[in-house]
Amino acid sequence: MAWDTEGTKRRILEAAVTEFARLGPDGTTVERIAKSAGVNKERIYNYFGDKRALFSAVLRCELAKVARAVPVTSLTAEEIGEYAGRAYDYHCEHPELSRLMRWEGLTFDGEVPDETQRQEHYGYKVQAVAEGQRQGKITRALEPDHLAFLILALAGWWSAVPQVARMLTGMDGPQEHARRRASVVEAARRLAATP
Repeated sequence: MAWDTEGTKRRILEAAVTEFARLGPDGTTVERIAKSAGVNKERIYNYFGDKRALFSAVLRCELAKVARAVPVTSLTAEEIGEYAGRAYDYHCEHPELSRLMRWEGLTFDGEVPDETQRQEHYGYKVQAVAEGQRQGKITRALEPDHLAFLILALAGWWSAVPQVARMLTGMDGPQEHARRRASVVEAARRLAATP
């Protein structure tokens, strides 16, 4: 009987996303992840190494998913609003990403796993903003790296602190999410608008 290595890795990563998002890398165990994935923990160690390495693999995988789902193409003020709206949608559909990022910030002092590669990925976003600025399509009032960060914060903070969003804006629901998305899009456009 052939072993489905890729299927097993996928099940481990899916279980790890759930467990790490819920309890963080220090709050969960390899045993718990293995049980959830339906594998023995030796498989996890064989495929991914220790728990920190598995957490790094989970982040790498989840960040690759969002990069594919919400690519940056060109950025005019109008397009930056739509980009922020798509990023908002992604975070609403995948709240575990915000949780994983918060756990990463709490767990690692200084440099995080894959930081150099991730800086390169974020660099593409900054370059897209800078190119929009060079073309006069995006304001120069903010530096491109700060503007890119602010757009990501606008889009992702709603799912990062849903309790605060609920207290400020009321209960969740389709109408409220449409209102929040519209605010994210408009705020991003205004941030990026040229005078």
